[in-house]
Amino acid sequence: MFISIQTIPKIKHCKSDNFFLIAGPCVIENEKMAYEIAETILQITDKLHLPFIFKASYRKANRSRMDAFTGIGDLKGLEILKDIGVKYDIPVITDVHTAEEAVLAAKYVDILQIPAFLCRQTDLLIAAAKTGKFVNIKKGQFLAAASMKFAVDKVKEAGNHNIMLTERGTMFGYQDLIVDYRGIPEMQKNNVPVILDITHSLQQPNQSGGITGGQPEMITTIAKAGIACGADGIFVETHPNPAIAKSDGANMLPLHQLEELLKTLVKIRKAVND
Repeated sequence: MFISIQTIPKIKHCKSDNFFLIAGPCVIENEKMAYEIAETILQITDKLHLPFIFKASYRKANRSRMDAFTGIGDLKGLEILKDIGVKYDIPVITDVHTAEEAVLAAKYVDILQIPAFLCRQTDLLIAAAKTGKFVNIKKGQFLAAASMKFAVDKVKEAGNHNIMLTERGTMFGYQDLIVDYRGIPEMQKNNVPVILDITHSLQQPNQSGGITGGQPEMITTIAKAGIACGADGIFVETHPNPAIAKSDGANMLPLHQLEELLKTLVKIRKAVND
């Protein structure tokens, strides 16, 4: 990667030559679950010498249906994220959807994430940039990888060079996504770390009943290809029991499968580096 992630507060294992990991549940469902997931992932990443950033949304704003779960309350969710960062001494990341949310969330987390559907939202990008936090911009499903240059430029022109980009698939018809791996080196031309989201890239949006589907059985395939193509980081949503997850369970990785997946990816990364 060109811009080092070593400057992210509390990041560890940056000298291991490994990719870094952004992982956690889709959304804070309750306090107990969030801590259990964070602690489990930290144990695995410490063992494998992987830099780890804990991810969870404190609010899910982009849901298909009005009756879908959106969170346990903004401040309660943000307080849990902040406490996880302090308790386990790890950086945390969460989504923001408006300029006002960016200002609020920056008081609690280390990295602000711009959802894919909002990656062209200028006021949001500028507000996130002006917090001084790292900004992870997810590539819109409707954009070519080269177009992300303009999102990067907006953040830089607002005075912030702490930027990451995340590939999360491109629309393939109305209800499927496909990953174009050419996008990884293309977005790296912006001199920023590029992450592959190996769970949202397998979403099947707006299935019958207004519920998003997925292909979690393909997570390993997508992840292996991403590391082989030189992705700087991997983004994965994981849950102890995706079948009962309150958001995006259809494309999440069961938590008990995470360690074996990461072991495989570490081997691929080593082979690529050698």
